[in-house]
Amino acid sequence: MITRFAKWFQTLLPSPFTIAILLSVLAFLMCLFWAPSRGEHLARKSITLLQHWEEGLWNGPLLIFTMQMMLILVLGHALALSKPFDILISRFLPFCTNTSKAAALISLLTMLMAFFNWGLALVFGAVFARKVAEYAAKKAIAINYPLIGAAAYSGMMVWHGGFSGSSLIKVAENGHLQSLTNKTSSLIPNVLGFSETVFSGMNISVILALLTLIPTALFLLGKNIKSDVIKLQQTKDETSAKPKGAEKLDHNAWLGTSIGLIILFVVVYRMLTETGFLNYFTPNRINFLLLGLALTFHRKIQGFLSAIDQAIGGAAGILIQFPLYFGIMGMLVYSGLIEQLTTGVASFSGENWFPYFTFLSAGIINVFVPSGGGQWAIQGPLIVDAVIQHGVSLPKSILAMAYGDQLTNMLQPFWALPLLGITKLKARDILPFSMYIMLFGFVIFSVALFFL
Repeated sequence: MITRFAKWFQTLLPSPFTIAILLSVLAFLMCLFWAPSRGEHLARKSITLLQHWEEGLWNGPLLIFTMQMMLILVLGHALALSKPFDILISRFLPFCTNTSKAAALISLLTMLMAFFNWGLALVFGAVFARKVAEYAAKKAIAINYPLIGAAAYSGMMVWHGGFSGSSLIKVAENGHLQSLTNKTSSLIPNVLGFSETVFSGMNISVILALLTLIPTALFLLGKNIKSDVIKLQQTKDETSAKPKGAEKLDHNAWLGTSIGLIILFVVVYRMLTETGFLNYFTPNRINFLLLGLALTFHRKIQGFLSAIDQAIGGAAGILIQFPLYFGIMGMLVYSGLIEQLTTGVASFSGENWFPYFTFLSAGIINVFVPSGGGQWAIQGPLIVDAVIQHGVSLPKSILAMAYGDQLTNMLQPFWALPLLGITKLKARDILPFSMYIMLFGFVIFSVALFFL
């Protein structure tokens, strides 16, 4: 059945760029006809929505985020092309002798990585999947490459409940929760630490269930799905003429290695003296770390630049598609449609059902605004107000939003762009299998929110 479903997807699903355009049109129509009326004529409202769409496209802070994501992909891919990284991943490759074992191992290791940091997990999973495909092609091992790719994407089902979860980091900041409301309430603490979110009994149970059930499900699926010996386009080694004059600096192993080691020294120093290990990883710091590792592992600047040349093509999807989703965010926030949805959830659901309906609404919002930080900025104040008015559990409601964000990552190809760039798969190849993962996640999250 899953094979027929995959073929159906491959036939009907367009490219991620076309999906982003279609979602933009759908968001515009929803904002135009369903959003709260602001006393504007329909024509005037259409023009205003288009203006906010344009402003969202070129939002300065969000464009900075786009550049950060492109660098994570390019530097991570360049690191993966280095010899030490190739040796590291090669340690796991002998265990990937068929689709079942490869999918289970990749999903397990990627989700463990995502629990600590989502950016590193995106790169690690994608590179691991690509290396498995190269290994299988070399050894003439039959695999189902799209299923392997979906397994590498499964880390996005875990990340928001881990150390790099956007909302969980923000609520751990001193005074952040109280800044989201102008009301005073003993129900809103000054700080909500990881002990009540990341390390809560419910979240740990969810993480353990995901780490157990998803690799098991992919292992069993791999046994019942068609696998083939694949062929991959190999990158040709380019030989250059003997360097002359100043060109020798580009080929000097000590120069590249020294710069890389200096960067890594700064990283370790800041971890030890300022941030600590778990609090170090932000997008900029991840890129700083990846730059240091890539220079150190490639040793020669010329080798590093050659790897960048190979990797940069995979970032094209991020460059052109991220702004489209920022435009969608601009329309949804301006029109008040998201506020209407989340406020309606609070008034309709009541105390017992509020976390679950927050989970569902967050899943819907994530399709149009696929950013954990963006979602918290939108839903955070409304969750805080619901806690004050209805006395619902604050930690559980925040985690419910995080789970909804994670769930529909398996449906929304936005965060799969780095994976697609590195593996050379298409969104329609992996989506049938990522949706299979999503079904297991839905059950796990639902059970947790109802019974834990």
